[in-house]
Amino acid sequence: MAASEGDRLRLLFVDDDPKAGSLMRRFCEGSRFECVVHDDPRAALADFERAGADLVVTDLRMPGMDGIELVRRIRARDEEVPVIIITAYSTLDDAIEALRLGAADFIKKPFDMEELLLVAERTLERARLRRENRLLRRQLRDERARYGMIGRSEAMRRVLAVIDKVAEVRCPVLIQGESGTGKELVARALHERSPWAERPFVVVDCGALTETLLESELFGHEKGAFTGADRARQGLLEAAAGGTVFLDEIGNISPALQAKLLRVVQEGEITRVGGVRPIRIDVRFVAATHRDLEAMVRAGEFRHDLYHRLNVVRIALPPLRERREDIPLLVQHFVDEFARRYGRRLRGFDAASLRRLMDYHWPGNVRELRNVVERHVALAEGPVLRLEGLEPAPEPPEAGAAAGEAIDADLPTLEELERRYILKVLERFGGSRERTAAALGIDKSTLWRRLQRYGQRRGGA
Repeated sequence: MAASEGDRLRLLFVDDDPKAGSLMRRFCEGSRFECVVHDDPRAALADFERAGADLVVTDLRMPGMDGIELVRRIRARDEEVPVIIITAYSTLDDAIEALRLGAADFIKKPFDMEELLLVAERTLERARLRRENRLLRRQLRDERARYGMIGRSEAMRRVLAVIDKVAEVRCPVLIQGESGTGKELVARALHERSPWAERPFVVVDCGALTETLLESELFGHEKGAFTGADRARQGLLEAAAGGTVFLDEIGNISPALQAKLLRVVQEGEITRVGGVRPIRIDVRFVAATHRDLEAMVRAGEFRHDLYHRLNVVRIALPPLRERREDIPLLVQHFVDEFARRYGRRLRGFDAASLRRLMDYHWPGNVRELRNVVERHVALAEGPVLRLEGLEPAPEPPEAGAAAGEAIDADLPTLEELERRYILKVLERFGGSRERTAAALGIDKSTLWRRLQRYGQRRGGA
C-alpha cells in the first residue's frame, strides 16, 4: 500500500473515458483523496508498480488491457490494496470474476461521484479492519505460544518479566489483583514455564469451601476421621507431588487453617485429618487473592508470618482499565475463540464499538470483557460486530451526609458496615449477583457466602 502524503490517500482512477477521469479528479478536490487519473490501463499499471496506491478504481471494459487483467496484475504485486470495479449490467459476470480474483467491491453504471466515494470509504474501512485483524492474530499467536496470556501494555510486560525471572525458581509466589484480572492464568504460566511443568498443577479454591471441607481437601483424611469417612483419602497437597499448588482466594481461609497452612509451607509436611503421622510433600505454592493482605495483617485478620512466607515474590496484576491498550488484542482473541465455538464467520467489532470497549471502566475486568464478547458473537447477525447494551460502569456511592446517614450514621462495626454496603449494591443492581460481585471486585462464590451469612438466600443470577 502506498505511503500517502500527509493524511491524503492516493486513489488510482483508471477509465478510458477522459470525461469520467476529469470529473473524478475535480470531485476529489478538497477530499482526503489525491486522485491520479489514467485512461490507459498499461500506464496505470506502470504507475502502480512505481508509486503504489491506497485504492484503485477501474473500469472493466477498456482497450489494450481490460479491468480483469489489471486486477490480476495488481494482485500479483500487492495482495492487500483494495480495488473497486466499475461495471455496466452487461458486464456483471465479468465483475463477479474480478471479485473472485481479489477486487473488493463493484459499482454499477450509471452512478454519481458521491456514490462512488461512499463505496470507496466503505471499502477502505473493510480493508483496514482486515489488516488490523491479521496483525492482531499474528500478535495473538506469538503471545499464546509463550505465556497463554494476552497483553502488550507496559503493565503486562512487567508481569511477564517477573514470570520469566521466577518460573524456574521453586519459591512461593503471591499474585494480587482484582476479580477477573487473570490470576489463575499467571499461576499456570509460572507452572508451565517451570522445570516441573509435566508434574500436576492443582487448583484449590479457598473461597468455595467451608473450613472443614477445605481442610479435608487440602490435607486428606484417614478412615473414620469423621462421619462418612469410610476410607483413607489423599489430599490435594499430596496429589500435587512435585508440581504446583495454586491457592486461589487465600485471603478467605480461617485463622485456624492459616496456622496449619503455615506449618506446611515452612516444614514441607502435612498431617491428614484424623491422622498422626506427618507426610512429606514437595510442592511449589502459588497463592492469589483480590483482597489487600497487608491491610488484613494490620487488622489481625491474616497471619503476618504466613503472609511473609507466601509473599517471597509478589506479582500485582493490573486491572483492565489500567491497560486499555491491550483491549483490542483481548477482544480479537475472544472473537476468534467464540466464532470457532459457535461456527460463525466474523471479522470483529467495528471501529466505533472498539473505541467504546476501550473507554468502558470494566469493573469485572477481563472476565467481564470475555462475557460481553461471547454475548455479541452468539447474537451476531453479520460479519462485523456492533456493540450494544454495554451499561456505564457503576459509580461508587457519593461521599457526604446523605451517604453517611444511609449507611453508617449509627457507627456500626466494620462487619455490619460491609453487610449494609453489599446489600445496598445488590439492591442497586436489582438482585443480580453477577453484576454485584463485579462492582464489588469479588467473585460470585464469595458474594454467595456473604449473602448466606446475611440470610439472603434468594436473589438474581
